[in-house]
Amino acid sequence: MHVPDGFINAPTSAVTGVVAAGAVAVSLRGARRELGGTSRAGEAERGGERTAPLAGLVAAFIFAVQMLNFPVAAGTSGHLLGGALAAILVGPYTGVLCVSVVLLMQGILFADGGLTALGVNITDMAIVTTVVAYAVFRGLVKVLPRTRRSVTVSSFVAALVSVPAAALAFTFLYWIGGTTDVAIGKVATAMIGVHVLIGIGEAVITALTVGAVVAVRPDLVHGARGLGPRLKLRVNGELVDAPSGNTPSGTTPSGTGPAPAPVAARSHRKVWITGLVASLVLAGFVSFYASANPDGLEKVASDKGIDEKAEEHASADSPLADYGVEDITDARVSGGLAGVIGVGVTVVAGSAVFWAVRRRRSDDASPSSTETTR
Repeated sequence: MHVPDGFINAPTSAVTGVVAAGAVAVSLRGARRELGGTSRAGEAERGGERTAPLAGLVAAFIFAVQMLNFPVAAGTSGHLLGGALAAILVGPYTGVLCVSVVLLMQGILFADGGLTALGVNITDMAIVTTVVAYAVFRGLVKVLPRTRRSVTVSSFVAALVSVPAAALAFTFLYWIGGTTDVAIGKVATAMIGVHVLIGIGEAVITALTVGAVVAVRPDLVHGARGLGPRLKLRVNGELVDAPSGNTPSGTTPSGTGPAPAPVAARSHRKVWITGLVASLVLAGFVSFYASANPDGLEKVASDKGIDEKAEEHASADSPLADYGVEDITDARVSGGLAGVIGVGVTVVAGSAVFWAVRRRRSDDASPSSTETTR
């Protein structure tokens, strides 16, 4: 659903650019809490120390999976938007930043999504999908049983709803600032209809990914925190609720043997390496077999005449434009290498952003920054 230059007029694009910039600014502040450091009350925020290293990986994984267009119907394909996946794995604020990093890399390096339409794309694909998906997800996990399966089911529904919501948001922006004279009713019907189908693919990918991580490391899933059963301790032969925090050092909850490492101390290295390898394989190899059909927006734009005033991308002469490496004639090698480069650049750029955000949070919470004069 990458909107190219020329679909939306300049004033509307400018306004969405301001909206996107404001949302990113708010997300930077919110992500400081999600990525760790110390809370305003001075207490360490649980889980943040594990979110920061994985946020860049989530951005790279979304980039990789977005290369895997899957067929839906009538010569149309779809691909992951990623807002739901990012919000559930690393939090809504960090999720907005993850998808924004992906869109920025795609627009600058791969000529995918117009540069003047960057505000439109961030508003539509990063903000709308993340906000809608996380709201639906949180609503569901509050009413469903507090189990890992509930997290997976809620992820499926949240992702499914987020895609037609993004299609509706694009339709609204087109109604305000579309550059061609097309009946808005026809645009809405076509966009929402095809993106409901694409949403099913988004839901499957999101649920499978979240379910896989929850199965091995639920502590790494932002949306799964606090959903497990309360830890029990055996005191004088009776089971009682354990106080908040980790099990006492050196004992199991029942006090009968050595305890596993506290959750906060468990390494995320295996998960990070596995995720990075999976991203590289998907982008570097599996992407060659992705559907070549136009995605939902491209198909609707072509059928309804929305693309009549589409403009050439400012980065059309980029050596990585259209997800291929310039001067490499073998399509498989060219596309695979471009995908690997994209994953590498995205994980580095994303990790740098999230490291800086978490570093800023830690600096703000340091004793020297909170001293007051008496």
